[in-house]
Amino acid sequence: MEKSNLDSLCFKFFREFSRYEYCLKVTQPKLQDGKAMANWDLYAKDVEQVFTSCKDPDFVAAIDYFIKHPPRKQVVKDGALDWDATPLKEQRIALKIFVLIRRVRNNLFHGGKFNGKWFEPERSEALMLHALIILKICGQSHPDVSKAYVDKAL
Repeated sequence: MEKSNLDSLCFKFFREFSRYEYCLKVTQPKLQDGKAMANWDLYAKDVEQVFTSCKDPDFVAAIDYFIKHPPRKQVVKDGALDWDATPLKEQRIALKIFVLIRRVRNNLFHGGKFNGKWFEPERSEALMLHALIILKICGQSHPDVSKAYVDKAL
C-alpha cells in the first residue's frame, strides 16, 4: 500500500476505534465514578457467540490472521525498545482478539509502528484492515452498540 493510502487507513482505523469505544462507554453499565472507560472484557462476553458462529469469510479470515500473526507488544528490554512476542494465554477467543486489536491501536498511537515512516507497512495494513472487519461485524451484531453507532453518527 502506498504511504498516503496507509496514512488514510490509519486515520480510518483511529476514527472507527475511537467511535467504537464511545459506543461501548455509552451502552455499558457504569462501574465506578471518575473513570470513563470502555469495558472490553464485558463486551467480549456479549459478542463471544459471534466469534464462534459467524461464517462471514472476511470475518473468519480476519480472526485467522490475528491468531496466526498477532501484533507484538512493544517493551523496553536491556534499556532498548524491543518487541515481546509472548503468546497471550487467554483462551476466550473474543477477549483475546480484542486485546490484540487494542494492541494494534497502542502500537500505532504510541509510536511503535510509525516515526514519520511506516515500519512493516504491509503488516500494519493487514492488521488495521482485519481489525476494522472484526469491529464492524461485532458492532452490527450487538443491538446496543449498533444503535449507539447509528444514533451518534458523526
